[in-house]
Amino acid sequence: MALGRAFSVGLNAFTARVVEVQANTSRGNPGFSITGLADTALREARDRVRPAVVNSGKKFPELKVVVALAPANMPKSGPGYDLAMGVSIAAAMDEVSVAKVPSTVFLGELGLDGAIRSVRGVLPCLVAARRAGFERAVVPMANTAEAALVDGIEINGAHTFDEVCRWLDGDLALDAGTPPDTEPPGPVADMADVVGQGQARRALEIAAAGMHHVLMTGPPGIGKTMLARRLPGILPALAADEALEVTAVHSIAGTLPSSRPLIVEPPFIAPHHSVSVTALLGGGTGIAGPGAVSLAHRGVLFLDECAEMGAKALDALRQPLEEGEVRVSRRDGVAVYPARIQVVLAANPCACAPAHEVDCVCTAVARRRYLGKLSGPLMDRIDIRVRMNPPGNTALLTETGEPSAVIRRRVVDARAAAVDRWGDRGWRTNSEVPGVALRGEFRLARAAMRPVELFLRDGRVTARGADRALRLAWTMGDLRGADTPDEDDVAQALLYRDRGGVA
Repeated sequence: MALGRAFSVGLNAFTARVVEVQANTSRGNPGFSITGLADTALREARDRVRPAVVNSGKKFPELKVVVALAPANMPKSGPGYDLAMGVSIAAAMDEVSVAKVPSTVFLGELGLDGAIRSVRGVLPCLVAARRAGFERAVVPMANTAEAALVDGIEINGAHTFDEVCRWLDGDLALDAGTPPDTEPPGPVADMADVVGQGQARRALEIAAAGMHHVLMTGPPGIGKTMLARRLPGILPALAADEALEVTAVHSIAGTLPSSRPLIVEPPFIAPHHSVSVTALLGGGTGIAGPGAVSLAHRGVLFLDECAEMGAKALDALRQPLEEGEVRVSRRDGVAVYPARIQVVLAANPCACAPAHEVDCVCTAVARRRYLGKLSGPLMDRIDIRVRMNPPGNTALLTETGEPSAVIRRRVVDARAAAVDRWGDRGWRTNSEVPGVALRGEFRLARAAMRPVELFLRDGRVTARGADRALRLAWTMGDLRGADTPDEDDVAQALLYRDRGGVA
């Protein structure tokens, strides 16, 4: 009987945890079994690890082999444990030196030829390994750029299982890979391309400054999608910790580009209007994976033709918009992913959607029904509603829009003012500030609060809507450089919520 061990890291949704991989060989009928709540992909490792070890020139025991993944009560999925299993079996057979094993985590999928293939979630896994006190990690060479984003742990990239064995024996030095490219991506579409629509442009600037949610309605071809796709160009770059958090989500989803593993700009996610609740929030068997809402974390979720979406999918946004995270229950537990997003909705005013409103053939009931999927509770969470009208011919031919770079400077200054005010309390944007703070410690002067009192008295705004209007007013004050919002800011914020975005 012989026992070998190695360490890997398992992901449970957005939470990573170190897993001890023990391999035991004993007399009995030859076989290979895996214990520890393994899913199908992990159980199939039996058919990958054996040929990978043999084809790498190492002996595989013709005995009863049991591989245990501890803790046993933690669900485990994916092929990322293959390399650690191979090392533990080789250690049990005294095929490799084990001096480096206790301080090393091993991540990677093994091919039948012994090649080590890339896996998802390397970034959050290595953060957990560093937190647990591990000194080094062995990862697939294809994942080294992503792994290098984690400071305080030695990164070793390997192409094959044989290289890992030789490294453990001290006969080979593994390559740390090339440093990650942290340069921002290429230029994005510019707001200067948009002519006219001054009201909508101003609304998006306010939304960007405070990370507020927006609904744009208007006839087709008026520029709703064009404006939304230019919103990332006026958003500030992600802070260092935000970039790592966003990158971790995309790493788990497997959407990170290998050449540019660090996401430094706010993501822009635009699912098709036929998107399901599962694709929007996340799902899958076992533990749910991240959906579009989490992929848009710290960025923009653009829902074009939102009135064509299913009502259940739209209402599923209510909890993420309120709490900034997604909780999805599946067979193996509840997956929690961050979802601090900025939602931009775009819709036609009715089903027939003519270019000119006078040509509409829809009845008043049909128009109401068309936008009826945007429920009251969802709309109560939308801070800005903009009704867009066609620009005049003169505007299209003569006007030029303000460039994104100019608008972005104003947005960055407004965001900086918000961080100076709320930063020590953990809030980075005005949209994150809880209502109790706005009505308590940071309560505005009575004169500034007068419009809110009038709207509440007339039933034109709910208590939640009043809080959201105050957040919007703070953003408008930041954009004009004021220390606090005044009565005009509050009144305009309430009007942005009260405008005819929905028929």
